[in-house]
Formats: sequence, structure tokens, C-alpha cells
Amino acid sequence: MSSKDLSQSIMRRKPIDDIEEESKNSGLFKSLGLWQLTAIGVGGIIGVGIFSLAGLVAAGSEGTPGVGPAVLISFLIAGLASAAAALSYAEFAGMIPRAGSAYTYGYVALGEVIGWFIGWDLLLEYIAIVAVVAIGISGYLEAFLSGIGIHMPVWMTSTADEGKGGLINLPAILVCLLVTWILSRGTKAFGRFELVAVAIKVILILFIIGLGVFYIDTNNYNPFMPSGFGPVLAGSATVFFAVFGYDAMSTAAEEAKDGKKHMPKAIILSLIVAMLLYVAATLVLTGMQNWKDIDPKAGFASAFTGVGLPVIATIISVFAVLSILTVMLTFLLGVTRVWFAMSRDGLLPGWFAKTDRHGTPQRVTWIAGVASAFLAGVFPIKEVADLTNIGILAAFVVVCLSVIIFRYKRPDAPRTFRLPLMPLVPAFGVLASAFLMFQLHWETWVRFGVWLVIGLVIYFAYGRRNSLMNPNSPRRHEAVGARPAD
Repeated sequence: MSSKDLSQSIMRRKPIDDIEEESKNSGLFKSLGLWQLTAIGVGGIIGVGIFSLAGLVAAGSEGTPGVGPAVLISFLIAGLASAAAALSYAEFAGMIPRAGSAYTYGYVALGEVIGWFIGWDLLLEYIAIVAVVAIGISGYLEAFLSGIGIHMPVWMTSTADEGKGGLINLPAILVCLLVTWILSRGTKAFGRFELVAVAIKVILILFIIGLGVFYIDTNNYNPFMPSGFGPVLAGSATVFFAVFGYDAMSTAAEEAKDGKKHMPKAIILSLIVAMLLYVAATLVLTGMQNWKDIDPKAGFASAFTGVGLPVIATIISVFAVLSILTVMLTFLLGVTRVWFAMSRDGLLPGWFAKTDRHGTPQRVTWIAGVASAFLAGVFPIKEVADLTNIGILAAFVVVCLSVIIFRYKRPDAPRTFRLPLMPLVPAFGVLASAFLMFQLHWETWVRFGVWLVIGLVIYFAYGRRNSLMNPNSPRRHEAVGARPAD
């Protein structure tokens, strides 16, 4: 094959006009309305950011200085970058209500190899996100049990890298498997569970904010930025994990009753609700307790214990465990739908794209669930959180670029939502996301690079040849009942 043929094959784009017909025969059930979609988005955004990462960034960790009350600024910077990407996602979701999210948008606008890289990237990142959240739940579960006098052995509650004498994080593993089982019951059942669980979560956070306000000591805000602005920027790269759940929600677009109409609204609504709650919660957390005393794993539980309300701390720990489950569900849903979409397109074996009577791709659901359990059981939270962030930020760069290119290449494509100030908003999203990527540690870049190289090998060994966009693809000819060309 000549270099020209190779270039044409890897840059082939998925026609947007074929997507609607393809979605009709996907095997996925259309059962999600606007409020269920919004609940999935809020469920994915709010959770570990408030209950774990806010405390982690405020207090700091080994080798990383705490930013104190300025964690509020870290969230605002991350939220601003995320908002630009959210508007880009909203425009694409209104045009292409299809499973796959950023993978599909990149495939349609920038070509197959870019779509592959983003899809491959998201497989790891979403699995890692589920693991991060499971580690956060483990911390609150440990705090709850300690509050009622039950102390779990150190060997089964922390990993070897944490330096506490632990071997494995068993609670995190069990939580991953529980969430996998819930998702395997089907999207309709999952949507109902998510709606109820998110309502409980929002009520809990409003309760925490409302009660915590009465225990704020303004002296805890001084100094507001104890470590300078550099760690605040680095902190924004870490907490970015907490402000992008809407992208995983967009992977469920094919299961929406009216994706073109409801997806853009759900994306924007979920981010607005989440940022309002984040701002209030971080102010209360760092006002109740000096930033040096905050427990990085269970911030609010330690804050209420510190002001003499251990019973409230125990209640928070119980409901934190339940509410953070929604984050895991959202991102586990995301990885299974991206994997499903890549398999359906021929870039991965079709064995993964099989659905059951519930309209659920059970095979990828359990594979992803077990993989997340492994990560949660053996790696510390900071390393896994940074790994997830670099991948999602890379996806945001691609989506923001894609929406610019596609607006000019296909201005005629029907759009139920058009982001404002084109191309300034998506261009800002590209720059902000790239900037946050460079705040992450070099080891995170190395791990990310290794994963992409593995993906490149798989693409050229299998994906490029079997892609349904390849006229000579064995998968394509199986689908139309023809024999492959010579």
C-alpha cells in the first residue's frame, strides 16, 4: 500500500448521514428522558469531587503541597475549561445522538485514526475513573465503620504504594463489582436508580452546606492561598476529574428517547447544577476546618468530626458511599458504550458489541467492571486520578477542534443547539484543556503514551483492516452478505 493510500485509509470519516439509520438497529433500548439524562450527568459530575478530591487538593499529599481554601479557585478554573468543552459536546450531541461520545465526534469530523485514538483513550480513562471513585468510597466506608467502632485491618483498606502497610483495597474492589452488577441489569433500571440516587445526593450536599455554614471559622480562610498560585493550577488539573461527567452521559445518546432535543439541554443543565454546588461545598469545607487538618480521603467526615459532630460525620459517610455510586455508574456506562460503538464500527471485534434481552452489552460491562476493580485494588488514588484527567483533557481538545472544523465543513448539518461565539469558545476549550494537561506529572504522560502506543499497534493490526469504512473489510462484507474483494 502506498503512503497516499495509507493516509486516505486512516483519515476516512464516518458519514453523519449514515448514523441515524445505524442507530435504529443498534440493539440498545431508547428509555432515557431529559431528567434521567440530566441525573446521569449530575451523577457523573458530583460525587468524588466534593467528597474526596476537594479534600485531597486542599490538604495536599506526599510531594504535592496543599492549596488550602484556594481549592475553590482550582474548581473554578477547571469548571471554566470544562464549560467550553461542554458547549462543544452539546452541539455535537444535538447533531449526532449516537453511542460513543468524543470517539464518534472525532471519527465524523477528523477521521478514523483520530476517532480510534480518542476511543482507545476513553476506554482506559473511564475505567480508571470508576477505580478512582471506588477508592474514594472506600475511604468514606472506612470512616463510617470507624465511627461505629469497627476498625478494618490496614492490609485490606490501602495499597502497598500508600506506605501504610497495606496490600490491597478490598472495599474498592467489591464496590466496583457491585456497580457492574447494577449496570448489567439494563439501562431502564439503571436510569431509575440513577434518578433516585442523584436526588438523594443533592439533598445530602445541600444538608452538608446548610449545616456546615453555621460552623465556619473565617480564620480558616487565612491564608487563602498558602502555597502560591502554581499548586492551585496543578490542583485544577487534578479536580478537573470532578467536572466532566457530562461527557460520559453523552455516550448514552442512543438510549435517549429524543437525543437531538434532550442531550444538549441535559449537558448544560448538569454542569450548571454541579458548579453551583462545588463552589458552596468547597467554601464550607475549608471554612469548617483548617486545610492542614482535612482528611484527603474523607474531607467532610473529618470536618464535622473536627467541630464536634461525629454523628453527622457518620451519616455523611453512609450517604457519601451511596451517592458516589452514581459517579461510578455513569462512567462505567460510558466505557461500555464507547467500547460497544468501536466494536460495532469494526475497529474492535464484533464479539464485544453483542447485547442481551435488556439491551445491555454484558460482555464489555463485566470486562470493564473487573478491570476497574483491579485498578482500584492495587493503585493509590492520586496516580489513578491524574491518569484519568490527561485522557479526558485529550478528548476535550479533540471535541473542541472537531466542532470548529465541522461547523465550517458541514454548515448545512441540522443542529438543535449551536454553541455561541464560534470559534472563540471551542478555541478557549482547546487552549485551557491543553494547559491543564501540561500541569500533570511527567509520569502521567509516560503512562498515557504507553497506552496510546499499544492502541496504535492494535489499530494497524486489526482495526484499520476490519473497519466498516474499509470497502474490503471482512466485517463489512459479512454485514452485507458479500465476499471480500481480492
